[in-house]
Amino acid sequence: MPRVDTQEFYQEAIDQHGTTAEGVHWNSRHTQECRFGVLRALLPEDISTLTLVDVGCGFGDLHGYLARQHDLPRCYIGLDTLETMVTVARERTGEDIRLLDALTDPLPAADYYLCSGAMNTLTKYETFCFIERCFAASGRGFVFNLLRGADDSEVFNCRHPDEVRQWAEQLGAEFSFREGYLRGDFSVAMRHPLSSASFP
Repeated sequence: MPRVDTQEFYQEAIDQHGTTAEGVHWNSRHTQECRFGVLRALLPEDISTLTLVDVGCGFGDLHGYLARQHDLPRCYIGLDTLETMVTVARERTGEDIRLLDALTDPLPAADYYLCSGAMNTLTKYETFCFIERCFAASGRGFVFNLLRGADDSEVFNCRHPDEVRQWAEQLGAEFSFREGYLRGDFSVAMRHPLSSASFP
């Protein structure tokens, strides 16, 4: 069973906060963009020739963040399971935004996958499956963040870096971590060993 009903979880936030960072359950735009900055730093310095899939793209806020930095990839694809978010993201970004569940649906191939926050309500098993599927669909690597802590919440999915390190090793990935930028959060970069690109 899932930890929560994802559709209901996010729709309630949208109904209360609208199409804002709080509407996708971030505390604020500041903390949302802090996470974006850390994840971006884990990608190659130049992404202008690459394909990037933003899995759990919400309202397309990552695309907006990258656009303001004049740092968009050659091809951006957004994925989300909530039709409301897909509709808004399409309008805001003008990009290829797909209604798709990363746990069950076929995933598009891309150089990199990126996920900010979309695993925060999954179970442990779902989290590993999500990571495994996104990593397999990426040609070069997958960067993502998770909540750090004990897995004792009925709503939020908290993991420990050592656990994710074991998963990365199981998948044969090279990996690096970032911590300390926000309390209770950490970011991970997983790279295919044969990739010619390297993470910072």
